[in-house]
Amino acid sequence: MNGRTPARTALLLMLPLLAFLLFAYIVPFLGIARWSVTEPEPGLTQYAKLGSDPLVQSVLLRTFRIGAIVTLFSVVAAYMITYVWVRGKRWQRRLAAFCILIPFWISVLTRAFGWLALLSNRGLLNTWLQAAGIVSQPLALTGQEFSVIVGMVHFLIPFAVFPIASSMRGLDERVLLAARGMGASRLRLFWSVFVPMTLPGIAGAALVVFVFALGFFVTPAILGGGRSVMMAELVYIRMFQSPDWGLGAALSVTMVAIVALTMALLFRYAKPALVGGAK
Repeated sequence: MNGRTPARTALLLMLPLLAFLLFAYIVPFLGIARWSVTEPEPGLTQYAKLGSDPLVQSVLLRTFRIGAIVTLFSVVAAYMITYVWVRGKRWQRRLAAFCILIPFWISVLTRAFGWLALLSNRGLLNTWLQAAGIVSQPLALTGQEFSVIVGMVHFLIPFAVFPIASSMRGLDERVLLAARGMGASRLRLFWSVFVPMTLPGIAGAALVVFVFALGFFVTPAILGGGRSVMMAELVYIRMFQSPDWGLGAALSVTMVAIVALTMALLFRYAKPALVGGAK
């Protein structure tokens, strides 16, 4: 009886959250799923378009390509920052923590416009380059994938830090000392022992970043200038600008399915790094 009471109490405490999730997410998603098979007529026509429409295919490929590139650069940068944050000197750890936490206080919209002000034709970077005589004409840095990738990487690096930090903090220092005692150089110790032991954190960070990247909307819309449309922006266009609710709904359901699969992989292969570090 005593064992059941805490479980029942926990369930009662979770009921408000479960009710909120049901009415705020599940019910609307079911409505979107219904649109995907009923608009403009019943059937799976809209899902067939996902594999036959050249525009949809190009957007899907661009989304996965940008997502993969952003994931690579974000995880590499996050790994270097996390290494300093976890194993650096005291002042280095404080500086790294400051650099990690400050971005969380700045909205994605503000950061996107900040990059636009920096990279646009009349932005700070082009102004400095022209004033220094390095270039005669402004560089086209916005309205393409380059600026989208830069903005997304800048936003997602902090999210990649925490799974990696959890994995690094869970390392068994005795293994590192043993490798050092057997004559391993610092470089050999890092690549052959340290990095393999933090692979769960790397995998967790990569999956977290990739999931975020798939659903990005604000940054690609502002920095891409309509030339680097990703899945989330295409859903918005189909829903509100050139109404095709069926296709927009089908794209939404497909995105949710991809994210669900990625999250399943995340908890299957990177759970140790997310719940307390590698053991």
